[in-house]
Amino acid sequence: MQYMLLIYADPKLESNEPYDAWFTYTEEMRKAGAFVSGEPLHGGETATTLRLRDGKRLVTDGPFAETKELLIGYYIIEVPDLDAALDWAAKMPDAKQNVLEIRPVMSVPVG
Repeated sequence: MQYMLLIYADPKLESNEPYDAWFTYTEEMRKAGAFVSGEPLHGGETATTLRLRDGKRLVTDGPFAETKELLIGYYIIEVPDLDAALDWAAKMPDAKQNVLEIRPVMSVPVG
């Protein structure tokens, strides 16, 4: 089953882990056959939010909601169950200072 690991962080805090730790973590996932995809995201100040109301686009700069933690990246992994997804999330660099949200990816039949 696929799970999405959403990584949220306080933009005021610096990462405690060097990029090498993230590359090593991702490579470990690849070797285990769990990695599907994943990328870091640019800061919340680069976000654009779209709301469609009465057929009109309302576009605003910045993230959807004012919040202390902003979405900074994600991984999609293929693992047997939620416990395995939680194990990978717990190994993530900066897991002790970031907020990690784990969600199952919905399978949509094609055709």
